[in-house]
Amino acid sequence: MTVEARAVWDLSPGIELIVGGTEWRIETCRPHLGRVTLIGDEGASWQVSLSELIHRPDCRLSTRTRKDLPAASRGRQPKAMEDLEPDQRRHVMRRLDHIREVETGYRSGDPLTALPHEPRPQYDPETTTLTQRRLAKEAELRRAATEEPERAKALALHRVSLRTLMRWDMARRKYGPVGLADDRWLREATGHRISPEVREALFAVREETLHRSKLSAKDRERLIHQYVRETFGPEVKVPCYDTLRAVWQEWFGSAGARQRYALSAARAQQHATGKHVVVHRPGQVVALDSTVLPVKVLEDVFGDPVSVHLTLALDVYTRSIVAFRLSLVSDASIDVAMVLRDVMMPLPMRPDWGEEMEWAYPGVPGTVVADFAGHEVAGLPFFAPEAVTTDHGAVYRNHHLVDVQRVIGANIKPSRVLRPTDKQTVERAFGAIQSLLFAILPGYQGVDTADRGVDPEADACLTVAEMEHLIATWIVKIWQNRRFGSHAPSWDPNGDHSPNSLFAASMAQGGFALHIPSAELYYQLLPTHRVMIHGKRGVKVKNLWYDGKALDPYRGELSRRGGRAKSRYVFHRDPRDPCFLFFQDPRTHDWHTLRWTGLPKERQVPAFSDARVREAMREMRRRGLAPKSDSEMLPTLLELIGGNIPVEQWPTQLTKKQRTEHAREVAQAAAAATDRPATAETELAPRAVVPEPGSSADGKVVKLRWQERARQGQDAVNHERRRRREAATSERPTAPPALDERLRASSLMALADEDFDDAAFNAEEETCQ
Repeated sequence: MTVEARAVWDLSPGIELIVGGTEWRIETCRPHLGRVTLIGDEGASWQVSLSELIHRPDCRLSTRTRKDLPAASRGRQPKAMEDLEPDQRRHVMRRLDHIREVETGYRSGDPLTALPHEPRPQYDPETTTLTQRRLAKEAELRRAATEEPERAKALALHRVSLRTLMRWDMARRKYGPVGLADDRWLREATGHRISPEVREALFAVREETLHRSKLSAKDRERLIHQYVRETFGPEVKVPCYDTLRAVWQEWFGSAGARQRYALSAARAQQHATGKHVVVHRPGQVVALDSTVLPVKVLEDVFGDPVSVHLTLALDVYTRSIVAFRLSLVSDASIDVAMVLRDVMMPLPMRPDWGEEMEWAYPGVPGTVVADFAGHEVAGLPFFAPEAVTTDHGAVYRNHHLVDVQRVIGANIKPSRVLRPTDKQTVERAFGAIQSLLFAILPGYQGVDTADRGVDPEADACLTVAEMEHLIATWIVKIWQNRRFGSHAPSWDPNGDHSPNSLFAASMAQGGFALHIPSAELYYQLLPTHRVMIHGKRGVKVKNLWYDGKALDPYRGELSRRGGRAKSRYVFHRDPRDPCFLFFQDPRTHDWHTLRWTGLPKERQVPAFSDARVREAMREMRRRGLAPKSDSEMLPTLLELIGGNIPVEQWPTQLTKKQRTEHAREVAQAAAAATDRPATAETELAPRAVVPEPGSSADGKVVKLRWQERARQGQDAVNHERRRRREAATSERPTAPPALDERLRASSLMALADEDFDDAAFNAEEETCQ
């Protein structure tokens, strides 16, 4: 019978049993009745029969109270020779030699490897019994302890008796050579004994040092002594410096980190849950991050080399780049909202893409997806994200993103401080794209200034539109079909998988929800403004007035909304294009577009931003002007945009920063026009025309872009002046006579015309007389 089989029947009081993963302690056992009473941790009593315990496969003895285990193995993993120090191993082997000689008469335990003097007469198994050999070994060890007491004490053999030899022999047969080891050598590691007073002082000093500058271990020791002395009195003993330093490192970790990072890590530890999220399906977690594109590109207005920001959305499970955007200068919350909208919408095919880049995931035909989307769909996953992980940038931490996560039904959470595993997938994706694509493009800036080329700005040859098209093509054609290296799924680590194949496998396992959001999602993701409706002028948002026929039923009428914005209406506005405001009818829930009242009927106004409007208001206040309507503000706005500057003077009159601002306004207006659903009310929007990829190689198209923007501003000024002249008079004024006609009418030397009638002239003279 094995040890485990014998241990099952040890049902003495005090023995602990593990039944179904729960600890129970035996209180009483009545074998004649076949009943056992068990007590749980919370004091609950359980009476069970012996037969039920015998037939339960999840019933076992706890290792903390088993009597057949040595003390060094109770409540812990069994002891082994590897747990002993080198000197302790040599002591065990010497004890083993003595036990073998007692049992067999040979130190090695085998007559074939006997020493020349073996077996000795007192240990010869042919002439002595086992008890006689044990008594002879006891006498030998006692003589050795008398002759060499220091050596015998070092080997722990000076107190060996007959019972000790018997116990060693049984332990060696049961557990092997490690059974001869003293359990005191492997005593339980309880750590340092810290009193409650010192423990309180340690935590108090820990809280204090987090707010102070970095202190050394000696400084912390003095603070601990000061806290104990002033709080509990000088009679309380404090451990030495080495103990305090070891305990501090064991409880709070190493003190080698920078103070700002140690403070942020301590704050993060307070909110740590200890739970890990296992990502097992697409869309469960989407990592979102922005970085500066390491390649200089040409902006589409003046052709200057600029740096753009790349915002990337990566599905953590499949490693698919489900959406990206390029924003000039820096991104804003509206750009992040549109990236999340792109994650939920299928990517349309582009004219130069082949059939190999179309939707080809098994389970859902491409024609079905195309029918729902209204256009041919490229081979890129799309879904509604469940959780979005971001960094701690201001663009991700604002009220607008809170409304966005409510609309799309996702949970947008920033990554934990000093927890790189929360966002490591998108960071590695940035590095992979840089090494696979960006590093080989002209205008690449390198990883730092020391690795930068002579003039990367002069090497830039791709415009923003061309770079966006290149990245989109590379993602669909290369990245989505790239073989995984160390990111293979756990259920097939040696398989040949790519982001597309892993998404197809997920569709086969859990299905695919073909849900394409409607066009109204664009309006719902825009920032909101809660204002009153003026009876005549309409709605004022960000210093601009908007009006339209959709406001007629609600002019002079308060909204029925309550709460903080009581009696106000909700309007949505795209900060990239202030020309329009969007209003949802409270009764029909239809969306309407309100035009800026200063926007002329002709499509002649260049794109502008909110910053340009604020600048125009400051300029008008400086000039002492008080416009009665936004139409009177339009000339000042156009003057600031640069519409009345001659075309030939633009490159010299504007600085690089100003040219970048103009280019950003054009790019933002183009992005807003692309995202905005096409309606009859927005047909007159000042859309910025984006050149086709490859059309600006010689710079001619770029030159035409800023010439067109200047000419557009000049035409807008002329139209505005003509409108004012026409509004000043009720009828069209007659043109003045020519100069030659006025001279001939008043000159006395003027000759008569050939068809002059003398008779009529003479009759008129007589009448006058």
